[in-house]
Amino acid sequence: MAKKMHDTPMLDQLESGPWPSFVTGLKREAAKKDIMVDLLGQLETSYKTKKGYWKGGTVGVFGYGGGVIPRFTELKDEHENPVFPDAAEFHTLRIQPPAGMHYDTATLRKFADIWDKYGSGLIGLHGQSGDIMMQGCTTANVQPAWEEINAMGFDMGGAGPALRTSMSCVGAARCEMSCYDEAKALRTIINANIDDMHRPALPYKFKFKFSGCPNDCVNSIQRSDMATIGTWRDNIQVNEQQARDYMKGHGMDKLVNDVISKCPTRAITLRNKADAVTGDSISTVAVDDQHVMQIENHDCVRCMHCLNVMPGALLPGKDKGVTILVGGKSVLKIGATMGTVIIPFMKLESEEDFEKLNEMSRNIIDFFAENALEHERTGEMIERIGLVNFLEGLDIDVDPNMVNHPRANPYVRMDDWDEEVEKANERKAAA
Repeated sequence: MAKKMHDTPMLDQLESGPWPSFVTGLKREAAKKDIMVDLLGQLETSYKTKKGYWKGGTVGVFGYGGGVIPRFTELKDEHENPVFPDAAEFHTLRIQPPAGMHYDTATLRKFADIWDKYGSGLIGLHGQSGDIMMQGCTTANVQPAWEEINAMGFDMGGAGPALRTSMSCVGAARCEMSCYDEAKALRTIINANIDDMHRPALPYKFKFKFSGCPNDCVNSIQRSDMATIGTWRDNIQVNEQQARDYMKGHGMDKLVNDVISKCPTRAITLRNKADAVTGDSISTVAVDDQHVMQIENHDCVRCMHCLNVMPGALLPGKDKGVTILVGGKSVLKIGATMGTVIIPFMKLESEEDFEKLNEMSRNIIDFFAENALEHERTGEMIERIGLVNFLEGLDIDVDPNMVNHPRANPYVRMDDWDEEVEKANERKAAA
């Protein structure tokens, strides 16, 4: 039986709404553990004072330079003792999950048993980098908890200025939209660069993420320094029978309003059969006896909307591969940034393809390590030195598909064009 609960009127209020509250879960664990009783007490204090009281430190496990997030309380009384002593240390172990987040119930129960034994009982599945977050542990219990987790076959994840754990979607294991083997890509890259995860030596954190299609279910564009996203470069595949089934179940209005009119580039049109056109880049779907839906694939930007609304009727093309983007991150020095395309398309099927991806990832990490400032993410480094210099450093040719965003202004200023031409001619003559 845990010690007496602290008064937590502000936290109690969070349980009064119509939605489930995290406070209920914390209280459930607090009924068994003193560490959670004092955690609730400190959290209530933070709500009252509008201050956070956790500070870092140095805590680790033998053989690793990272993977543990140390948390010590700064909340003291007049005698310099913790006001909530049982939560004075609340460290987190970051554990690498299986690629694609595949678990069986026995594994999950084992995690729960270990953390009930050594920690607070609070487990987060998953962090933004994909980690299993074993939250709330004393310094003395970090090593024995890790030894039991490691005995299950799991490895420590990344923390600090290091390569982070990485994440892939469930992908090819059970998703028809998958365009490559995401799990193999993740394990190839992480296994080859594991030293940068376990022994932090980078200017700041670096994240990989792997999404099987442009739906980007692991938020790689927004949250990873190098995003590998599945795509295709031929025509969308069609299944006419499933398209007709969609029409029967939803009707023409739904098809027009939910599919055709929502295409951002107007690549989809509805035509009478007699007016249908043909072409190498056109996918045609006979939705009923009188009408066909036509997709001009040259205009398709792979937004995935039509494929998601008509699952099975429309599928990614057969010539599949990946697009590589760099520079995504959340708010830091220059605000949130999305990834910028550096490789519009590359195949990812053979062992040579995966080795090429691995070589590129290694080159990007090395360039980041040599050129980034302290506490600077890849996107901020590129913003500072310029994309052209980044591409030149990686020996990647500039490609028109490396657009930052579509043009918002149709006009182009030509004020200085004549002077620029003259300067260019002078440089050529001097050379």
